[in-house]
Amino acid sequence: MSRLVVVSNRVAIPGENRAGGLAVALNAALKEQGGMWFGWSGRTVRGDSGDTHETVDGDIRYLTMDLNRADLDAYYNGFANRTLWPLLHFRLDLVDYDRSTREGYAKVNALFAEKLAPQLRDTDILWIHDYHLIPLGALLRERGVGCRMGFFLHVPMPSSDLLAAMPNHNRLLSSLYAYDLVGMQTRRDVERFQDYVRLFGGGKILADGQMEAPGGRKFRAGAYPISIDTETIARQAEAAVNKPAVRDLQASLDRRGLAIGVDRLDYSKGMPERFRGYERYLEKHPDQRGQLTYLQIAPVSRGDVTEYQALRQELEQIAGHINGAWSEPDWTPLRYVNRNFAHSTLTGFYRAAQVGLVTPLRDGMNLVAKEYVAAQDPKDPGALVLSLLAGAAYELKEALLVNPHDLDGVADAIAIASTMPREKRIERWQAMMAYLRENDIHAWRRNFLHDLQNIPATG
Repeated sequence: MSRLVVVSNRVAIPGENRAGGLAVALNAALKEQGGMWFGWSGRTVRGDSGDTHETVDGDIRYLTMDLNRADLDAYYNGFANRTLWPLLHFRLDLVDYDRSTREGYAKVNALFAEKLAPQLRDTDILWIHDYHLIPLGALLRERGVGCRMGFFLHVPMPSSDLLAAMPNHNRLLSSLYAYDLVGMQTRRDVERFQDYVRLFGGGKILADGQMEAPGGRKFRAGAYPISIDTETIARQAEAAVNKPAVRDLQASLDRRGLAIGVDRLDYSKGMPERFRGYERYLEKHPDQRGQLTYLQIAPVSRGDVTEYQALRQELEQIAGHINGAWSEPDWTPLRYVNRNFAHSTLTGFYRAAQVGLVTPLRDGMNLVAKEYVAAQDPKDPGALVLSLLAGAAYELKEALLVNPHDLDGVADAIAIASTMPREKRIERWQAMMAYLRENDIHAWRRNFLHDLQNIPATG
């Protein structure tokens, strides 16, 4: 069996508190095949970038690399998160393109390639993850690496016209041609990528998912929707019912229903629109007023970035307005919390909620939607209100699907979800849960690696 080498911006080293679903899946794959996980150490150093550190756990090597502050700011805080992140989420208006951060991004990717190439064998299976490391495969090919290479994009692939609006777009995106398999979240993402290759990338579409680069190199693209560890989430949520935080939340509701949203504080998540949709619900459905409390958990991310500071201020203002306008002496309609909770506690919160609100403006997948479903009580499950613009909407078809820009539609969906008869909720939940059991995080990584391993290495 070939050795597996995983590369990502961050590495889930054993013992660190980074054991999310993706980390569990990738570690499981590494344990099956043996191999290495390579990426940034999470440390910033005063000197030059590039010092590496190794941790060994059984048959797995964890190799990490330090970055200095200047390189991190250009590569990660700069080009990756101020240029690529908004572009890939269809927000051309927020793209901050700067040639110096682009060069810093290229420099760090080249440093990754320099440190990784000597570690690789032509018999390896290499799996590179996400928009931080798009050029890495091409840089490794330049250094003579000939193994099978796969790349997975966790965020959306926007339309070709938006991609082409970025200066030097072809220089970056043509580096995807170096991979043998490019994985994306949905069929629409693959279709958009094929459009780019055909219209702006100089390549050819040989068949659906099969492409040829300008130099004649053939490669493939496919949809591999990422998922969750379904059974683990279900068990965790059932156990979490007895946690003090979950009991306290339920007691505080005073027998009212709970709607929950859990999102990183990011403009792609559509929280201002969701807040306004909830207010529209209060306006349009006075018979339900006072019966449903909305809890929004939104841990701060990238708090030093101007756009994120503005978003936080906007949300605080909308929340204050809603509570000022609609509160009663014994009821506050919206609880807005900017802090993290342990994942095991969050699953208990999901289970306690009659309505799950997942309404991003754009999302590659959105695993909160899947976790909400998996966390429900099979005898009395809640109902999921889900954005049509999240990748999860292609799979969770029994959710109440909404356009997050349509405030009336969101309001009506909340009203339907909060009053849906138990039999209908159970029917919808069972269909979604059956899908999530069959298509969990382990099926996702097995499907991708199976397809990658069965592509002949072309070098």
